[in-house]
Amino acid sequence: MSKSTYPLKLPNSIKSAAAELAREEGVSLNQFIAAAVAEKVGVLRTTAEFLRERAGDAKPEDLLRYVRAAPRVRPVEGDEPG
Repeated sequence: MSKSTYPLKLPNSIKSAAAELAREEGVSLNQFIAAAVAEKVGVLRTTAEFLRERAGDAKPEDLLRYVRAAPRVRPVEGDEPG
């Protein structure tokens, strides 16, 4: 596996929390951050693939038929736009 370096600037609070979690896991901060990034990349790629499969040949304009057919009702209390 080839590796490259990347200078990473984190807020102090995030770095401290990540370092604490890395210690608890028994790994270096670098290993912890690399694993966290790999996990996030995997989730986003999986999500993108899932959504592409579900969308099939649908186009954004196909959604308009459903939006236009939706009833016009007031939002439930607490769900009003801010």
